[in-house]
Amino acid sequence: MTATIIDGKAIAAEIRAEIKAEVEQLKAKYGKVPGLATVLVGSNPASQTYVRMKGRACEEVGIYSVKPTLPDDATQEQVEGLVRELNEDPNIHGILVQLPLPSHLNEEAVLSAISVEKDVDGFHPVNIGRLAMKGREPLFVPCTPYGVMVLLERAGVKLEGCRAVVLGRSNIVGLPVSFLLLHANATVTICHSRTKDLPSVTREADVLVAAVGRPEMVRGDWVKPGAVVIDVGVNRVDDPSRKSGYRLVGDVAFDEVKEVASAITPVPGGVGPMTIAMLLQNTLRAFKYTLPDEG
Repeated sequence: MTATIIDGKAIAAEIRAEIKAEVEQLKAKYGKVPGLATVLVGSNPASQTYVRMKGRACEEVGIYSVKPTLPDDATQEQVEGLVRELNEDPNIHGILVQLPLPSHLNEEAVLSAISVEKDVDGFHPVNIGRLAMKGREPLFVPCTPYGVMVLLERAGVKLEGCRAVVLGRSNIVGLPVSFLLLHANATVTICHSRTKDLPSVTREADVLVAAVGRPEMVRGDWVKPGAVVIDVGVNRVDDPSRKSGYRLVGDVAFDEVKEVASAITPVPGGVGPMTIAMLLQNTLRAFKYTLPDEG
């Protein structure tokens, strides 16, 4: 058996097209468009790249975007003050603070300063708290876990009653995606570095989500035949044959696992493109909350 490839790039393109069409309809009706502010603190090259990518994605779908920046030595008061200004800006419907922040800043305090109604990254404590509780709905779901769930949905994976295993327990992916799978009525196991006999646990999964940040950790014999495997990892490994000197791999040994799984996401081109698509979706949702007939 060779797995079906779940093409996140193609699915993300479909979602962007849907968002663009809806933004155009809402602009025609209300004369306004969604607005996203992506706050960058410092000069981290990877963060600068991500911010540029988000700006381009907004432009493609008709979302207004601004990219306020602060220097590496910005104070806690300056960062939180900027967030509060954006909270009050009626043209901004979503606020994202690009992580990681410089080490001297209190990340939790900065994220908590974002208005819960503009928390399109889904990391405000109120949104995470609602996500963790039965019978509660967050206003926004964190973008990468949201993307994982949409990939599963559009791939036709039935989650109710299935055994789902999440490898990784980060606040950004592992824990939120576990809550989402639980809300979808899957039976969920969370694995991590202290889990005993890890391969025996992952082999129980009908759906395996790998988000541990270790290159090609999940081998073919870790996977139950016919399982659906979602690989969230993005890792650089040396590759002298490439002009860049490296290549990107996931947390899953793709060539091995695709011969065992029924469906699998590639890296790159799987979960990655979905993250920005879901950010755009959340920004559109935040905008609609402000409209009289749409929220």
